[in-house]
Amino acid sequence: MREVRIHDTLTGAPQALEPRDPPKVGIYACGPTVYAPIHVGNARPYVVFGLLKRFLEHEGNEVTLVENVTDVNDKIYDAARERGMPSAQLAKEMTQAYVEATDRLGLGRPDREPKASETISDIIALIQALIDGGHAYVAGGDVYFRVGSFEDYGKLSNRPLEEMQQGEGDDAADRKESPQDFALWKGRKEGEDTWWDAPWGQGRPGWHIECSAMAEAILGLDFEVHGGGSDLVFPHHENEIAQTEAARGKALAHVWMHNGMVEMGAEKMAKSVGNIRLLNVALDEFGRDAIVMWLVGAHYRKPVAFSEAALVDAGRAVQRVREFTRRLDPDAPDPDGLDDYVERFFDALADDFNTPAARAILFDWIAEGNRRMDAGEVLGRGRLGEMLYALGLEDLLEEREEKAPDTVRRLADEREAARAARDFARADQIREELAEQGWEVRDTPDGARLVRKE
Repeated sequence: MREVRIHDTLTGAPQALEPRDPPKVGIYACGPTVYAPIHVGNARPYVVFGLLKRFLEHEGNEVTLVENVTDVNDKIYDAARERGMPSAQLAKEMTQAYVEATDRLGLGRPDREPKASETISDIIALIQALIDGGHAYVAGGDVYFRVGSFEDYGKLSNRPLEEMQQGEGDDAADRKESPQDFALWKGRKEGEDTWWDAPWGQGRPGWHIECSAMAEAILGLDFEVHGGGSDLVFPHHENEIAQTEAARGKALAHVWMHNGMVEMGAEKMAKSVGNIRLLNVALDEFGRDAIVMWLVGAHYRKPVAFSEAALVDAGRAVQRVREFTRRLDPDAPDPDGLDDYVERFFDALADDFNTPAARAILFDWIAEGNRRMDAGEVLGRGRLGEMLYALGLEDLLEEREEKAPDTVRRLADEREAARAARDFARADQIREELAEQGWEVRDTPDGARLVRKE
């Protein structure tokens, strides 16, 4: 088993992944707030942490991946009000839309997908512990975290205290002891149609306490990896650290892992900016293989630009892999001398989950395989499937054959007859006609095969 190192935002350095209870590994990745269909930017953490789970399992770990759904939030109230529908109904519909869109990525579901609305009792208990410990206070039906009570506040984002604006709106300023205090519970307001009873009054939880409670309820404390987009470092993850450590006296997670943003037009892709490409639309346009290939081509910590040119280029890379796998003979022995590529591939993933380096090694493997087959060697698949699975591209190993229509099959038979008669000019002409109709002829020891061109 390799030593896996991941860059930790809290320490600013790579940290060895040290399971609390080997070989079990817990990963909590912040999921979407479900008030609108998700865009490609929302898909990046889904892909990053889904593939991280695959890699860690390859290395012998038993991974529990948790990705929450924030279905109680101001944005949901506002969006539902604009649509003239109950907020719970909007959240339910958008949660289903999120599941359907991410299912199309073909990476499977997280092991657990808790909803904030189903974790209210745990949330209330955590808030009560903060109140009892003097780290939170009730103010007019709201409950706020007392930032001044937590000495290490700001250790994740490394910001001066005066710059830490919570972005909760001026309407709460007169109820806070300090501008930096943040809401744990928000009292029910007129027009809000979803609420719960709590010891301090009716209302609903704040955003940050939801994730602390859901993560602890499923994974316990000091689990291995807490992840999410880099835009969550402050205030969301900063506040998670503060409230959990203040209430429990222990760290929530060992490593804080953040993916960079998807950018479009030199800005972060975001609904608030308006520069989004819905995930379903992008999947229709480019296909899931191209989207996954594009995402693994950038290091998870770096921003990645979304553009048609980038996705077209990723599609070409997908086609290169597919063309290579079609040349392999599944019945042939595993190729000699290529395991070193595979080991270097997984070494790259062990070094801060470097998918672009791993992807480059995959294509080195393919280049060497093509060279050998061009020289007449018959190659089996070897460990190619391990690498493709780790990058979420295992479907490329399976031939996507489609039955050719009768007209195409008759042309192929005519080509075979021309070749038998040594009329190679006619055979080549028919090959071109088939290509114009979207079909490629593969000559194999068992005869010609018709393969639909991508």
